[in-house]
Amino acid sequence: MPERAALRARSKDLAGRPLPQGAAPDSTSAVSSPSDPATAGNDAGAPTAPAPGGEGEPHSRHRDARLGSTDKELKAEAAAADSAPTAPGTPWQWGPRVKVMDAAGGARVQLPRPCRVLVLLNPRGGKGQGLQLFRSHVQPLLAQADISFTLMLTDRRNHARELVRAEDLSPWDALVIMSGDGLMHEVVNGLMERPDWETAMRKPLCSLPAGSGNALAASLNHYAGYEQVTNEDLLTNCTRLLCHRVLSPMDLLSLQTASGLRLFSVLSLTWGFIADVDLESEKFRGLGEMRFTLGTFLRLVALRTYRGRLAYLPVETAVSKTPPSPPRARQAQQGPVDAHLVPLEEPVPSHWTVVPEQDFVLVLALLHSHLGSEMFAAPMGRCAAGAMHLFYVRAGVSRAMLLRLFLAMEKGRHMECDCPHLVYVPVVAFRLEPKDGKGVFAVDGEMVVSEAVQGQVHPNYFWMVSGCTESLPSPEPQPSLGQRRQQRPPPEEHA
Repeated sequence: MPERAALRARSKDLAGRPLPQGAAPDSTSAVSSPSDPATAGNDAGAPTAPAPGGEGEPHSRHRDARLGSTDKELKAEAAAADSAPTAPGTPWQWGPRVKVMDAAGGARVQLPRPCRVLVLLNPRGGKGQGLQLFRSHVQPLLAQADISFTLMLTDRRNHARELVRAEDLSPWDALVIMSGDGLMHEVVNGLMERPDWETAMRKPLCSLPAGSGNALAASLNHYAGYEQVTNEDLLTNCTRLLCHRVLSPMDLLSLQTASGLRLFSVLSLTWGFIADVDLESEKFRGLGEMRFTLGTFLRLVALRTYRGRLAYLPVETAVSKTPPSPPRARQAQQGPVDAHLVPLEEPVPSHWTVVPEQDFVLVLALLHSHLGSEMFAAPMGRCAAGAMHLFYVRAGVSRAMLLRLFLAMEKGRHMECDCPHLVYVPVVAFRLEPKDGKGVFAVDGEMVVSEAVQGQVHPNYFWMVSGCTESLPSPEPQPSLGQRRQQRPPPEEHA
């Protein structure tokens, strides 16, 4: 197809090939000859166990990189490696994964060894140093871990979305997204727009931080037991997770808007203060993570409120009110059926909790622990599979208290600030209806027009490279989830 050919022409491809014994890797060398098929990942072959030793010990010979490989060469490599689409099944069954026994006798699901990955990198993300960071911090570790790769550089907004929507993904065992959270958002929504979206979403994903916020990477770093770090340290930790190959199932947030748009989130939806800071600080992107600190102070000076109505389905209620799955005909768009949601023009079901229309400072629906690399927003721990964290701050909070909350969030201490305007509850679904036209929505950091929106979580929907080796329980056997420490119960809400 001409469109796909043009997309490939605008991409820069990079794949690994072996060096002679004892040779050092050269990240700047350009070699046009085809790579040795024997070095590519083989789905049918039995994986080898990791070599013993510390993090820095090499597991294979060094590899260099070849720049400018042609489309024909890439296809030849894929054919030589005999890549095949994954078989259907539940998330824990999807793909040519490898189950190995850990030290405790449990099963871990891993990428094969050796394996091949497609790296989608935004060279302008964060401070614009993504490509240099890949060569200096990522490529050497991949060489040691026997991971070959193809690198594609994005050159515009939604480029990655277009690529994954059109490309044959079967040559790769995983997709590695190196940028901020916005690029992961593009990739997931591009996969969900494919005709074979159910198969495409079985391809494991990996997040390598090279943007400004890096919230998803920070959450994965936290789940792996690493200390909270930023910048190159966070990138190194996440690259080590890729080298360890362990996969975990992750939840997906499905969103519907009043205008008929359907989109998917891997991280968060924000409205009000946080969304404004995220989007208004774009002009300070060159500052990296400091853009959010500056944006927070500027928005505090001009603090405003946002009129709206909020409703949600708490986890405890969802356990006892599990709805039957509606027929797919009721949902025009492709994708998973949102069984908990009714059309936006209808009232929410009677078993939902409704917050009366009022002024808010912010609303945050969060799937993971972090809202930024230094914003530990959900210290109460991971929700059960199929649930998310819902926070909101009502109008009336002082600037001093709001600043105190955001400063305490770096260490996850904001829930101890005894703020009567802050409410937290774990939920399965929510609906948010802006009433005064103020503010914007930000989904995974990407702007969405301010209009009525609702969403629900789909548990264990896709695979991601993660240091967390255990699957999360579903909400059904977890009625005590809502009893985890909360700031305070919503005082004026009613069913």
